[in-house]
Amino acid sequence: MRFGPTPLKDAQGAILAHSIALSDGPLRKGKTLDAQDLARLSAAGHSQVITARPDASDCTEDAAATALATALLPDATAAGLRLSPAHTGRVNLYATGAGVLCFDPATLHRINLCHPMLTLACLPLHSRLQDGEMVATLKTISYALPQTAVDAACAIAQNAQFHRAAPKLQTCALIETSFDGSASKGRAALQTRLARLKVTLTHHQITPHDSGAIQAALTASTADIVLILTASATCDENDLAPSALRAAGGTVTRFGMPVDPGNLLFFGTLKARPVIGLPGCAKSPALNGADWVLERLICGLPLTSQDIAEMGVGGLLKEIPTRPRPRDSQT
Repeated sequence: MRFGPTPLKDAQGAILAHSIALSDGPLRKGKTLDAQDLARLSAAGHSQVITARPDASDCTEDAAATALATALLPDATAAGLRLSPAHTGRVNLYATGAGVLCFDPATLHRINLCHPMLTLACLPLHSRLQDGEMVATLKTISYALPQTAVDAACAIAQNAQFHRAAPKLQTCALIETSFDGSASKGRAALQTRLARLKVTLTHHQITPHDSGAIQAALTASTADIVLILTASATCDENDLAPSALRAAGGTVTRFGMPVDPGNLLFFGTLKARPVIGLPGCAKSPALNGADWVLERLICGLPLTSQDIAEMGVGGLLKEIPTRPRPRDSQT
């Protein structure tokens, strides 16, 4: 692409690089200049303008953004997303429902290495999505770029696996232990979390703070996913709630996570259904490690102990006012 100052006599058919204010109305950047535009510019005293003129081997900005978007999402409906029309070199991607954003990060990095003028920006991997939320934007920075660069990016984009994982689970049970039979204030916050992913809290049981009572409640549950919220924090893999899960015939996949707040979480399975032992911070609506685990499991994504271990990078979350022991202890 040829870019720079251009005499008016040579500017017809070129793209105006910068908007120009004229007495009879502005000429907007990105406009392909015609004879009438040049006459207006001349009448206003301009002898040259800054233009861009694509070469025969170039791809224009809208065409480049559209091509990359189509390669990234060959079937947007199946991917649970939608594409906006290209405008000024930009195509936006939006969620068409609730869920979790999935893609291969290494592939996206490779796309952005193809050419500095062709860019893809998106939300972090496994971000929770709501219907209509923008999840990514494709932007061609220059007015045109080499077709070879666009072709290379499109070839890579086909392997990005970019999609929205929709919720797979529909019902949830909450088992809450108590020393005096009363419920905590955590149910409302949990219901809000579940509702964002279209999951219904179908059963809420308050039991004594006892391993046998938790075991019985687990065995009786028929919900798609079970949450356990104990009156006293679970502080060991052999504490009451993890022991109850194992006694009921389940397995504990992981106790503890490198996300703060959220350290004292455990999760596992019972009869192929997920079970999450919630940290106390889950009583608050503020983001915590339990959100990341809950959202992935509800959307049917596999979750291993290694996945939890890798959450530490970015796992230092915002301090919450209700935290019983702030990170910075005052002495």
